[in-house]
Amino acid sequence: MPYITLTQENIHSEHICCAFSDKKCSESYALKKKWLTEEFKNGYVFRRIDERAKVFIEYGPAEKAWVPVTAPNYLMIGCFWVSGKFKGNGHGKALLHEAIKAAKTNGKNGLVTVVGTRKFHFMSDTKWLLRQGFEICERLSSGFSLISLDLKKPGKRPYFNTSVKSGECSVKKGLVAYYSNRCPYSEYHVKESLVETAKKRKLPLKVIKLKTMQEAQSAPTPATIFSLFLDGAFITTDISACMDKRFDKIIGKK
Repeated sequence: MPYITLTQENIHSEHICCAFSDKKCSESYALKKKWLTEEFKNGYVFRRIDERAKVFIEYGPAEKAWVPVTAPNYLMIGCFWVSGKFKGNGHGKALLHEAIKAAKTNGKNGLVTVVGTRKFHFMSDTKWLLRQGFEICERLSSGFSLISLDLKKPGKRPYFNTSVKSGECSVKKGLVAYYSNRCPYSEYHVKESLVETAKKRKLPLKVIKLKTMQEAQSAPTPATIFSLFLDGAFITTDISACMDKRFDKIIGKK
């Protein structure tokens, strides 16, 4: 099936895959489109299947990525997702191949992305990417890994910024949620679902929205779409933890 690239010219008339049928997240959806529109100026790419489905890849220059990683002359993969009936039909490999081609065309050292050392919610499939030739650059005690597919031998391999090394945030009591408009679910579930969930349990809650690239690049978590901390320690990237019916199950495991 054909793929299309979103641009400043067509983004208002095209969907962005996630949350397109979730009316609760309509504001968040619009904010993600606004975020994308601004990031297109920085060379960001959003490529998806020409269907009403969640089959897409996002990537852009690592120097401009909203991630606390240093990877000069690499392309940073953001969201990369193939879901539902489209799984197992080669779409993941096709989209990844296009990103590799873009990296080669632009003389990049390769591709880099943040994943869970084990599979994390709302992050790419670690095992699948390793099978495609990605290698581990660095692991964090909080459960994140930085992986790269090198097209050239770099002078220095990509690495996590200092802000994420400890796996903790500065607030040591209660819940802390970091998020950005990189995801069309985050604004609603952090500001609405999580606020109500924390209030019901009488848990202190601090919400920190990453509004600029600089803030994201110095965040205490590599998962700048959404990360939840409890008493200073990283807990999860799973946005569904914001919801009352899921919170205890997810936090209880931790």
